[in-house]
Amino acid sequence: MRVHLDQKRMSYNQADILQYYLENSKGVRSAKVYDRTADAVICYTGVRSELIRALQQFRYEKTAVPANVLEHSGRELNETYKEKLINKVVLHYGRRWLLPYPVNACYTAFHSVKYICKGLKTLWNRKIEVPVLDGTAIGVSVLRGDFITAGSIMFLLGIGELLEEWTHKKSVGDLARTMSLNVSKVWLKKDGQEILVSADQIHEGDCVVIHMGNVIPFDGIVAEGDAMVNQASLTGESVPVRRTAANSVYAGTVVEEGELTVEVKKTGGASRFEKIVKMIEESEKLKSGLESKAEHLADRLVPYTLAGTALTYVLTRNVTKTLSVLMVDFSCALKLAMPISVLSAIREAGQHKVTVKGGRYLEAMAEAQTIVFDKTGTLTKAKPTVVKVESFNGQDPDELLRIAACLEEHFPHSMAKAVVQAAQEQNLQHEEMHSKVEYIVAHGISTLIEGRHVVIGSHHFVFEDEKCTIPEGKQELFDSLPEEYSHLYMAIENSLAAVICIEDPLREEAPEVIRALHEAGLNKIVMMTGDSERTARAIAARVGVDEYYSEVLPEDKAGFIEKEKAAGRKVIMIGDGINDSPALSASDVGIAISDGAEIAREIADVTVGAEDLYQVVMLRRLSELLMKRIHWNYRFIVGFNSALIALGVTGVLMPTTSAMLHNTSTLAISLKSMQNLL
Repeated sequence: MRVHLDQKRMSYNQADILQYYLENSKGVRSAKVYDRTADAVICYTGVRSELIRALQQFRYEKTAVPANVLEHSGRELNETYKEKLINKVVLHYGRRWLLPYPVNACYTAFHSVKYICKGLKTLWNRKIEVPVLDGTAIGVSVLRGDFITAGSIMFLLGIGELLEEWTHKKSVGDLARTMSLNVSKVWLKKDGQEILVSADQIHEGDCVVIHMGNVIPFDGIVAEGDAMVNQASLTGESVPVRRTAANSVYAGTVVEEGELTVEVKKTGGASRFEKIVKMIEESEKLKSGLESKAEHLADRLVPYTLAGTALTYVLTRNVTKTLSVLMVDFSCALKLAMPISVLSAIREAGQHKVTVKGGRYLEAMAEAQTIVFDKTGTLTKAKPTVVKVESFNGQDPDELLRIAACLEEHFPHSMAKAVVQAAQEQNLQHEEMHSKVEYIVAHGISTLIEGRHVVIGSHHFVFEDEKCTIPEGKQELFDSLPEEYSHLYMAIENSLAAVICIEDPLREEAPEVIRALHEAGLNKIVMMTGDSERTARAIAARVGVDEYYSEVLPEDKAGFIEKEKAAGRKVIMIGDGINDSPALSASDVGIAISDGAEIAREIADVTVGAEDLYQVVMLRRLSELLMKRIHWNYRFIVGFNSALIALGVTGVLMPTTSAMLHNTSTLAISLKSMQNLL
């Protein structure tokens, strides 16, 4: 359906508001808003009249849109660069056709100074790189009085620079938006109590509590607490730093160990976005090995091109043939097409709701032979559910569930979320009734409630680490617990109080995804889990993995990955919990599930949606196609430009024709590299 709004022109802001409204309307599959004409094209399923009714209800001022959507939509950037390109083309050809030749010649000579100076500056720094080649070609053309050729070279170089800049900024912007914060709820500290509130309700000066494994949602100063903070998302440095009272902390960093109470200094998301953009632009993470190789090769080929130019002049004494060699070089296309290919692939992954933080991870994804899956929330459903609560101390199961939810709501794990969700569904309200909660990674939670010691977690944590016991006469009940469910154990004063039975069903698509990954060339697919041997064996048999390991600790997962890497294999790790973070860091490609723990998403190199695992197969295919495109680009650039040099030396092509064909092919291959791979 195409609709027109009753206004002459939309602002960028209005276009973004309408776009957001349409994309979040029922039945809308995709929407495109044209701000210049105030039109929208909507692709939808369902009843037409319902969509029309939704459009009738639309008001700019009544539509609530997240601030970061409007601040960094990218619409203004695209329009700006479109205008720049159009203006450049119109000015170039308008000047050539409408201005007298002497005026045109003066204009070209004046603008050539920039390129010639850049080439001389590069030589002054004892480098023979692309600017030397460009400056020489333009300088020689100007000295010969061939201002049309000089103007054409500068025009095509300018177009190439604009396209590269536009694609780079757009891709970096898209990537930064997907990495931007999406924290909806925070713990506000008020009158000595922690209250879970919407992030929108937080103002400057408020104190928020950030528990272990959670993202710091705002810039601020530590009011109290002691924690190790991972700042990789801003600095690229993976080693966590210690933060105590009076230290500054920044939005988007993650509390790895400990707990902090932070006094909020800035609530806006703009600074976070700008920091991410800066980090991406400066980080070598963005470059794949092939991309860097292409850039270095481009610069290394410049002296050979200059030597070929000199040799052609010595052998032929023909300036025209000599210029034909100078007009053609490999470096422009290599330096332009390779980064554009990588950034376009990152953008395309984003269209499939997959965030890739750099080109090197796509390259590693294509080359990987081993893939390691965490079980809970990865191979199994992201949303496990509580089936029953078995009481072992005579207390009402609902009361025990209420206590468990009170503890678990502080921590981002799929099992914890299942307990909290079950309590909400049964309307089991609670005030904060415990002292400080201590979270032991991959084990469980320990705290005091009304002076009594309470622990909740795995069998290993409750019975082996905490030395808890089963109440007298309850052993038979304990032995008869249903085996098909995962068990969460809660003990009060070292005596088992409850076992929460949680259904953790396998994802329907998991066996098919494992089969598809085998077909895609991954020859070692491993499952690692903290669950019991019995549960792990049953799941492994159903999904079809090559190996499985049960009752593993976080360091075991990381150790296995290091061992695989030492054997010369590239490794992918997929997980969603705090306990997966060391393994995600250790792997060549760490993939986090989007609704998993925030620390996992921050540390991971790639984030995939929680809907299904087919995105992992898609990413493997996308990575392989990107490598094929880069290799094809490489072969085409070298082959085509070598042919142009040969035709120039033999006198078949004039310098202007060589320059035009070379630059046109560079633009064509760059535009082709922007196309979707899938």
